[in-house]
Order: sequence, then structure tokens, then C-alpha cells
Amino acid sequence: QVQFVESGGGFVQPGGSLRLSCSASGAFFSIYDMGWYRQAPGKQRELVAGITGGGTTNYVDSVKGRFTITRDNAKKTVYLQMNSLKHEDTAAYYCNRRLAGRPITAWGQGTQVTVSS
Repeated sequence: QVQFVESGGGFVQPGGSLRLSCSASGAFFSIYDMGWYRQAPGKQRELVAGITGGGTTNYVDSVKGRFTITRDNAKKTVYLQMNSLKHEDTAAYYCNRRLAGRPITAWGQGTQVTVSS
């Protein structure tokens, strides 16, 4: 079963930037549709950004123009570049494989992003 390890979170001031990484195991990563999700305290987990095996991307409206999802299939890694961070971006961030628009693998430990002045 494929597994994912998230990293790159941290503490940042509003307006700052972070780049998250999601490293995958497994032999077929290049064909996976992938997504970055986040869960803030007391809220449901939500999809932030997705990228297909072919490189097509989509974003939740609240991060459009600020976040960019990319992938490096040779490194089996998906990235989330987050710019112009806001307090409301504070959450634990997770990656997952998507199938028919839904996450299908066990969740990893995630990486915490805290935006605070």
C-alpha cells in the first residue's frame, strides 16, 4: 500500500511563504491523481489543491492565486507552494492519493502550518 510523508510545515507570519512536500512510496506514483488537504481545529478536512497524473491542477477558491501544487514524478514527490499566507490558512496539512475525486489511502501524520503575528 502506498504511503505518504508530509513535511515542510512551520510557524510563519501573515504574508509569509512555506513550501510543503509529500513524499510517496510505491511504483506507480506518476499516474496517481494527488491532493493536498488541510484540517483546522474544529473543522472538517478539506481539499486545498489537486493535481492529476497529467499535471492538471485545481484549487479551492480561498487559495487560488496564492498556492501552487506541483509534482516531481522522478522524486515521487508532490509540493504545495504557499504564498501570502493568512491566519485562516492555519491547519494541519495532509496529502493523499485521489480516485474519482476522493482520498483513498490512509492518512499520514500531516504537517502543521501556523500563521500568526
